[in-house]
Amino acid sequence: MSAPVPVPASVPRSSRRPSARMLLAVAPGLLLTLFALAGPLFAPHPVGTPVTAPYAPPGADALLGGDQLGRDVLSRMLHGGSALIGSALAVALLVTALAAVLGCFAVLTPTLGRLVERGADIAILLPPVLGMMLVALAWPGGGRLAVMAAATVLGVPYAVRVVAGAAAPIAASGFGEAATAGGERLWHLALREILPNLRSTVLALFGLRFVAAVYVISMAGFLQLGPQPPAADWALMIRENAPGALLNPWSVVAPSIAIGLLAVSVNLAADALVPTARRAPAAAR
Repeated sequence: MSAPVPVPASVPRSSRRPSARMLLAVAPGLLLTLFALAGPLFAPHPVGTPVTAPYAPPGADALLGGDQLGRDVLSRMLHGGSALIGSALAVALLVTALAAVLGCFAVLTPTLGRLVERGADIAILLPPVLGMMLVALAWPGGGRLAVMAAATVLGVPYAVRVVAGAAAPIAASGFGEAATAGGERLWHLALREILPNLRSTVLALFGLRFVAAVYVISMAGFLQLGPQPPAADWALMIRENAPGALLNPWSVVAPSIAIGLLAVSVNLAADALVPTARRAPAAAR
């Protein structure tokens, strides 16, 4: 009579563990994103006003010291993250959405599949810096939109190949063949039969494309292909303050750490949100 008692008691504990682990993985990325978006509200000084000597060390007036013009590094840090996060998020969403749709159609349309494969080969062979410069410099006026367009153009072919590779076994499975035999249209097969079964792949791809977008946009800012001075941007801060890194290392170290933490934390959050395989065998042990 007492044997069945531990079974229901153990189930809630095992079901709570994944939620706790998921929360711990998602929390850093969420907190850093909220910090970057709400940062301008907590900036102690105006973003463009000098408050100390150029490359001054941390002090009471500037907790992270001054930059090359004596502006408060902390205030510029608090202002510089929202644009980077917004741009990377827009690129990741656009690339993932296009890749998810095109990848599903590519496995059902041989001609489109060959075009995707050739485009991915060209995109992989093209150096990211060269491709970004070609798109950004050809864009009228350049700026952040040009960098976002370059990141999208460079990311879509590879992402489509990833989705198509995951969708191919599903398209060849029994229910896919049954839907085809039933006379379903192409869009129904792609968007209603294949795409809903690619949640894990699409979510993991979004995390990877966000990280790639952060690095591409940051690299563009470092090369001054995107935002221009006196804009407050983490990548641009690294470029501007590199000559004085020995005088005030925080002017370079702080934005570098912020970019790295943003990429890592968001990737960990996306990985934690990917649906995992059933743990029934593990729980049975």
